[in-house]
This record gives sequence, structure tokens and C-alpha cells, in this order.
Amino acid sequence: MRDSLYVALSAQMALERRLDTIADNVANANTVGFRATGVKFEDVVSGTGQKSVSFASSGKTYLSGAHGPLTETGNPFDFAIQGDAWFAIDTPAGPVMTRDGRFSMNENGELMSIEGHPVLDAGGAPIQLDPRNGPPKAGADGSLRQNDQLVGSIGLYNFDPGVNFVRYGNSGIVPARTPEPVTDRSDVGIAQGFVEESNVNPVLEMTRLIMVQRAFENTAALMRQTESSTDEAIKTLGSK
Repeated sequence: MRDSLYVALSAQMALERRLDTIADNVANANTVGFRATGVKFEDVVSGTGQKSVSFASSGKTYLSGAHGPLTETGNPFDFAIQGDAWFAIDTPAGPVMTRDGRFSMNENGELMSIEGHPVLDAGGAPIQLDPRNGPPKAGADGSLRQNDQLVGSIGLYNFDPGVNFVRYGNSGIVPARTPEPVTDRSDVGIAQGFVEESNVNPVLEMTRLIMVQRAFENTAALMRQTESSTDEAIKTLGSK
């Protein structure tokens, strides 16, 4: 009976973690550049042979690779990535990867993220524009021109978030290792005047939320039943 309680408890812990990720996904369904979080669970076996018991692992989070839809804004400082790549911004936590391309130019001509962090080029340096020449024109490769003169290029990076990644802000990801700039890839580019919306499917996430809640309630009921059976067994044995 004790084993069944531990198994049910491990299941509840796993379900609680999944519940947290689903709630976060739903909360960010309208966050530009947001990638949904999923959780992978594995069986953890204790003991051997006929005495072995399988428990649910605490789970490992991973990032959905699905692309969000592109929305045209007409803003020359909005950029969307087409293909598998990431923007890089310089933050107090170091370089952070993001798919949120809502940028702006400050009074010094620096290209900044919506949170006020410098946007980096392929060499990892902040992008400097001429504030007197207005918005740049971007090529599909990320090159930036003002008055038909090349003034810089938005860096695009290859990046694998891996498992148990760390978020920065709403849509940023702190890389565990140094990301590599994209080079010579025709399947990756930039669309100016567009943003990539969240890839969260709210209807699907709400369906998952209901399923997880029901599973949690069923597990709680099983634990109560097991505890009740244990109490009855103790009373019966104690009366003899």
C-alpha cells in the first residue's frame, strides 16, 4: 500500500509540473515570438524483479519547434524570421535568443529590442544605425541599408534550447552554450514589416488543461482510497 501512495504522489508531482507549463502556455498565447513549453516524462524504476515499482519522473521541459503565424504590421522596425533561426539580444544575463522581432532605434541609432536591449549582429556586436537617416531597409538575409548604403546586418543564430531550458522575459531563452551564427542557408531569412505570433494553440492547451486536472483529481481520489484502506487494515489488525 505504501508503494501505491508513493506512485500516486509521483504522478501528482508530474501532473502539477505539466499543469504549470500549460498555464504558462495559455498565458502567453498572445505573446509575440513565444514558443510553447512541453514536458517529457519517463518511468523511474525502483527495485528489481517482482519487487520493482515504477514511478513517474519529475519530467524534462522542452521547447516546441512549431512556427507561429506571421502577421503583417507595416512597421519597418518589425522583423520576423522565416526558417529555423533566432535573433540575439544583449541582456544583463548575457546574450539571449528570441523570435520576438519588435525592434526600435534609439536616439543614438542603436537597434533595440522591445525590452530595451541591444540587438546583435552575426559577430555578436550591437547594431549601430544612423539616427538621421530613418528606418533601414532590410534584405532577406538580414542586411540593413540606409540611403542605399549597407550599414549593418541583423544576426541570425542556430540554437538548440535542449531540455530544462531557462527563459528570459516572455519569449527569450538563455542559451546553455554559445550559439552559432547562420551562414549560407537559403532556407533562413528575415521578413521586414512582420512579426511572428505565439505558436500556442489555445484550444488545444485548454483541452490538455482539462485532461490534466481530471487526472490530478483521479490520482487524489486514489490516494484517499489507499489511505482509507490502510486505516481499515490497521484497525482490523489492531483489534486482534
